[in-house]
Amino acid sequence: MCRSIKTLRPPFADEVTDDDIRAAALQYVRKISGFRAPAAHNAAAFEQAVEAITRASADLLASIEVRGARP
Repeated sequence: MCRSIKTLRPPFADEVTDDDIRAAALQYVRKISGFRAPAAHNAAAFEQAVEAITRASADLLASIEVRGARP
């Protein structure tokens, strides 16, 4: 898996920004697609995947409960 994607949930991360979530999504899409930057004919699909994974990741982080985490 992508070793460069950092854990974004508490207690491993204190403040997670939208940019942090998007960066993780971008790294994921790069890893599974095998492209650092897609060719022009794949750019829309690449960006759509990044946006979908960004939204799903933000939803997940907003929904999970971490026991023993500080408020």
